[in-house]
Amino acid sequence: DWNVTARTATPHVRVFTEDREMSAWFLLDLSPSVDFGSGERRKRQISAEFTAVLARLLTRQGNRVGAVLYGQGVEAVIPAGTGRRQVLRLLHAAQQAGLAIPKNASQAGATRLADLLNAAAHAIRRRATVFVVSDFISEPGWERPLGQLALRHDVVAVRLNDPLELELPDLGLLTLRDAETGEQLLVDTASPRFRKRFAALSAQREADLRAALASAGVDALELSTDDDLAEAIVRFVELRRQRTRLASGGMAAHLRQAG
Repeated sequence: DWNVTARTATPHVRVFTEDREMSAWFLLDLSPSVDFGSGERRKRQISAEFTAVLARLLTRQGNRVGAVLYGQGVEAVIPAGTGRRQVLRLLHAAQQAGLAIPKNASQAGATRLADLLNAAAHAIRRRATVFVVSDFISEPGWERPLGQLALRHDVVAVRLNDPLELELPDLGLLTLRDAETGEQLLVDTASPRFRKRFAALSAQREADLRAALASAGVDALELSTDDDLAEAIVRFVELRRQRTRLASGGMAAHLRQAG
């Protein structure tokens, strides 16, 4: 170190040690739409399971985990920490987020995912791996904050979905309720024309969402309510391997459930 050597007249050598500790942040969308599930599990449950497994695996290696929680809005920021107690603290906070019942309908409103991403941008100071765990049912305008977050951090979009959101079976007359606004609509799922139109709109939304995530430069992992969690973790590992291979080309990786 030439500056210290000149100041003290004694030779000093600066030794650099590689910091192998990483920080991971979970940006959890716990808005009303994630409480949906057509089978035994809801999207909120698979979000909790995925977060619990990943957070525990990371902290066992001495890494730090933190979280930003979005329910009726940005409800909590949990600074990064390590250890089993940190994981339990994170999971407990996530369990409570979004459970408050709005006093009136205007407070419920649609999810603003951009608010979650902007809050994370202010909270996460050091470069980190960031998991955005959401169904991405949101007001528009989140794409730019996501892209900006990806410029500073390694971002993975963990997309929550349910099979019924992609294709409707013939269930006759069915009342559909918007979990975000409470609006209800009676539809005839016995109509092949209606089911075909629903599937087409869902497919278009899927294509638009994938394009938006790719444009933001983030990896995407799809997690369905009928997924096996172990298989999802395997897909995540493969996703990271793809990222390693594609990093030099600046391409985002995307993995979905097979079948």
